Parts: sequence; C-alpha cells; structure tokens
Amino acid sequence: MAKIGADIKFVQALLQQSDVAGIPTETVYGLAANALDANAVAKIFKVKERPSFDPLIVHTSSLEQATSFVEAIPDRARVLADKFWPGPLTLILKKTDRIPDIVTSGLDTVAVRVPNHPLTLQLLKSIDFPLAAPSANPFGYVSPTNANHVNEQLGDKIEYVLDGGECAVGIESTIVGFDGDDVVVHRLGGCRVEDIEKCIGQVKVEVNSSSNPTAPGMLDSHYAPLTPMVLGNIYELMEANKHLNIGVLAFQKAVQGVGRNHQFVLSEKGDIDEAATRLFTGLRQLDTLNLQLIISAYVPEQGLGRAINDRLRRAEAKRN
Repeated sequence: MAKIGADIKFVQALLQQSDVAGIPTETVYGLAANALDANAVAKIFKVKERPSFDPLIVHTSSLEQATSFVEAIPDRARVLADKFWPGPLTLILKKTDRIPDIVTSGLDTVAVRVPNHPLTLQLLKSIDFPLAAPSANPFGYVSPTNANHVNEQLGDKIEYVLDGGECAVGIESTIVGFDGDDVVVHRLGGCRVEDIEKCIGQVKVEVNSSSNPTAPGMLDSHYAPLTPMVLGNIYELMEANKHLNIGVLAFQKAVQGVGRNHQFVLSEKGDIDEAATRLFTGLRQLDTLNLQLIISAYVPEQGLGRAINDRLRRAEAKRN
C-alpha cells in the first residue's frame, strides 16, 4: 500500500522524477503528475484506468503561473480568478504548446484552477511546473475525500499520498468556459452558480453528459458506486424493490422501514453545504454493505444542491 504522510519534499521528488502521487485539495483528493510531462501524465491514465478522451484539470499556484501555459486570459476569466482563486472553480482557457495534448485529449483548451489547500499550494509553489490532477480514484468511481480513500483504491499502484485531512468542500470544482460573449458552466461543483453570476452577470449552464467531453467530469456515468443506484421517491422505490437488499442515501431524515445501518443521512440539519462534504463518504459507505440497490432522492435544487444532484444523476446513469 502507499505511504500516507505530510512529506512535501518527498512528493516533490516523486513528481520531478515523472512519477505520480496523491494530493489533497479542498474539493477531492487528486492523482497528480507534472502537467508538462506527457510521460508522467500517461501514468495518471494508467493508474486510474481512465479513457484518454477525458481531459484533465491542471492545478497551478497562481493566476500568474497560469499565464506561462495559456495563450490569454479573458477579462471575465480574470475577474472570476481574482474572486474565487484559490478555490473550487476551474476555468477553460486556450492552451499553449507547453501543455501536451494528452492532458487536454487533443483539445486546444486546458482546464485550470488554483486549489485552496495549504499543503498543495505549498507543493505547487515549490516546483516549477503545474500539476495535472484528476480525482485519485479508479475511473468513474466515487471520488476520494480523505487520504485513506485514496489508499484503499489506488494504494497498490502509487507510492505516496500527501495527507491533508478531510476535504472541506467534498465535491469537485465548478468548470466554466468562455464561448464568444457567453460564459458557460460545463460542470456544476463547489463554486455556486449564484455566486458566479453575482460576480459577472448571467451565465449559461450546459452540463449535458457527453461521450466526447469538452471538459472534465462531463461523462454520462461518473462518480458512481459499484452498487446500482436509483433516484426518485424513496418510499415508492422501497416498495417497488422490497425483494432486494437495499440501502438508502437520505438528505435530512432517516427513513422508516430500512435498518439504520443500511442508511446514510447527508445532513440532519438540512444543510446543503454539509451534505456536499458528506456525499461521496455516504456513497462509499453504502457501497461496502453488499447491497443490491442504493435508493436516493434529489436534494433541494439550490446552492451546492445543484452540484449534488448532478453527481447523483451521473451515479444513477451507471445502472442504465
């Protein structure tokens, strides 16, 4: 298994040697490699068993460092970066030839963000290259939100996981692109659409899934437990599937008729932000119970609830 610790210098050495390592961010843990080294990035795809047509996010220490590998930063992108970086916002920008095609799946744009985690920011400031870092999990599975999750899933394939504790946000970053005069949200995530619109005005939200994605996290089936999952009215689904060994992912209250050890409540306070931090933990916990089906319902479609519901839809898609 991988070693878990806080040795930034050791991780720095691994990355400089074209190797990979698990790193913490405020969203989820990432599997990092030198984004300017195609051979190093290829190890990410191998370790994750990730298809090469799914582009990666590049993590950098600052907006200034990003200018070394993107052609230009549109005015509204700069406004968003100034407001939300470091933070759970990814910007899609025109790349230069410094970014290998394997990072962007051949696209002429690259997804960039500055993560808001002290250890990873310290790491990024200690190296002279950005890091490609998708979630540190087998492709399509539930994203990891602590170092042990990474070790459980990838520990036999990587050497080290930088331990930064539990992720503060718990779901992936919001991804924003720029299409002429339009600002487009390609993936709902930890930065609320409402907050983005307060900053730059109305944006388009286009998060339809795709088999040929233009941004990370757009595939139809993603963030999914191994156990099949279905969404809808929980009690109706319980009745329709009463012949199965089921578990329930509930928003605020445990449901009657299912053992408490077969349920996971996201937030007893009804707090959407808390629910976001616990979503992947809940899916992971239910996935260990040898269930035949996980039943859930959408959470309120407000704030981070929109991103939670997006993840739930993609988790359900695997069943279909």
